[in-house]
Parts: sequence; structure tokens; C-alpha cells
Amino acid sequence: MTDARAQIEELKSRMQQSIIGQEDVIDRLIIGLLANGNLLVEGLPGLAKTRAIKAMAKNLEADFSRIQFTPDLLPSDVTGTEVYHQAGGSGTFRFEQGPIFANIVLADEINRAPAKVQAALLEAMEERQVTVSGTTHQMDPLFMVMATQNPVEQEGTYTLPEAQMDRFLMHVLITYPPVEDEVKVIQLVRGEEQDALSAGNDGDGTEPEKVSEKPAPVPQSAVFSARREIAKVHVSDAIENYMAALVYATRTPELYGDDLRRWIDIGASPRASLALDKCGRAHAWLSGRDYVDPLDVRAIVHDVFRHRIGLSFEADGDGVSPDKVVDEIVSHVALT
Repeated sequence: MTDARAQIEELKSRMQQSIIGQEDVIDRLIIGLLANGNLLVEGLPGLAKTRAIKAMAKNLEADFSRIQFTPDLLPSDVTGTEVYHQAGGSGTFRFEQGPIFANIVLADEINRAPAKVQAALLEAMEERQVTVSGTTHQMDPLFMVMATQNPVEQEGTYTLPEAQMDRFLMHVLITYPPVEDEVKVIQLVRGEEQDALSAGNDGDGTEPEKVSEKPAPVPQSAVFSARREIAKVHVSDAIENYMAALVYATRTPELYGDDLRRWIDIGASPRASLALDKCGRAHAWLSGRDYVDPLDVRAIVHDVFRHRIGLSFEADGDGVSPDKVVDEIVSHVALT
């Protein structure tokens, strides 16, 4: 095991200590980090979306910022703005960076804000830069937006535009935990509360207990080293054709059965092919292999396609989910 993989495994292990029963979500967050992409994390309120993202930021050597999206948020509240400074009888405009200028940015409840504020993230997510008043400001080499979203049927939400949805590398779903994991969640949070009380003075005259020092965060260099190793992961011609065929099936559903023809209105863009390649290589690397297996592609295809396929009204009427459509595509497309 290389040093980079050992450090990334350490990051994963620390996240698992803070998040119970969401191993798949943790894997997707790490894959997004290693693939240098942005993630959309969706789930009902209270399912640890924000906690999972904070757990990654806390255990990684990175600047972290959180933006709470609300209906009255302005684009400048995200990107920053020019502020007039006066001194010595003269004044000048200086750019004051917004919260988007961090290594890991949590865009909390992104669908609570109108489209113009959501669009403020577009340039930063795609170009890794922000332009204000004609001046371009570059983001740091390690930059990742992780946006949380409540399901759109919740009151007071705004559906994200398709153009912005496509810029997310993966769309990760968080579901309710089983009963046994919910019990562990109760025990975990109770233990954290007890540790917090032990670390501080309760005001009763007793000295606070000594708390063991936290381990050093995983350095950014581990992420960059891992990315260099992932870039060398082998992808065979057969796997490349398989990924392209999966994407092509979303654009020509009539070739794969009447159900897909009725269900799909809009197919996936070329970004889907690139995402399959990036995430497939990252998944293979995390599995300890230097080549991509068909299982790697199938493991992440739902997260890559989920937000890129436009379903028809007929599919909505039949209660067909994007995941069911992806299942149907995977069942029809063969590895050649």
C-alpha cells in the first residue's frame, strides 16, 4: 500500500467514526475529492448530509467554509465583492473574498436559494475561478464544492437548473438508516455530548478533565499524490467502449426497449462519460487495483447518471425513479 492510499484510508476511517451507517456516502465523498469534482448530496432533513461533509473537512488539512443558502441570499454573498477603502485622503476598491474562497465549500441547502444565486457557483465550479468587476480571481489547487439539497417536493425549494446540475460530478443520495444503525447514532451523539462536557468547566468548581490530543489532519499532499496515482490507473479499450455505450444508451433509448423510450426525454451529456472515467478510476484505486473493472463502472454509474437523465412526464406518472432507469440501462448494455 502506498503512502497516499494509507493516508486516504486513514481519512476514510476517521470519517466512519463520525458517520454511522453511511459507508457508501463516505466512499462517494472521497471519490469526489480524489476525482477533483463537485458533489450534490441529497436527502431529507436530519440525515447527516452536513455532518458527513464537515467530517471530511475536519479530518483533512484544508480551509472550510459553509454557505447557508436562503431565499434572500445575493450572488455577492457567495463570491465576494469590491469594497471601497479610504485612507490618507485617497480611496481605492479592494476585492473582499466571499466564502467560496476555501478548499472545501459546503453549500448547505442549495435549492433554498433562487437561480441567480445558484448560478454564482457556476464559474467557480467549472472554471475554478471567480470574476468580479472584470477581474479574475483563481481558486486554490484543492477546491471542492459539496452542496446539500432537500428533495424538491419540500416546501420553499427551487429546482436547480439542468446546466448547473450537470456540473456536479455525482449526485449522492442519503437514505434513512436501519434500526441498528440508528441506535449507534444515538450512542455516538450521546458520547460526543459527554466528551464536550468533560472538556469544559461546568461551573461547579471542578477542573476539566484532560482530553487526549486529536491526531493531525490528513495533509493536502496526500490528495495530490493520490490523484497522480489515479491518473495512471489503466482503462482498457473494452471498458472505454462500455462507458461510452452506457452514455449513448441514455440518448437513444428507443434502441433498448419501449420502457426506456417512454421514460427518457433527455440523455446524458459528454460530462457523464468523463465522470464515469474519473470516478471509475478513483473507485478502482480505492479498491487497490491499478486497472478499471466493469464492477467499478457499475458501482458509480447511478451517482453519475442520476442527475443527468431527463425523465419524461410518463415516467413521473408511473413513479419511475432515475435509479430504476439506470438499472434498466445497465441490464441492456453489454460489455463488448
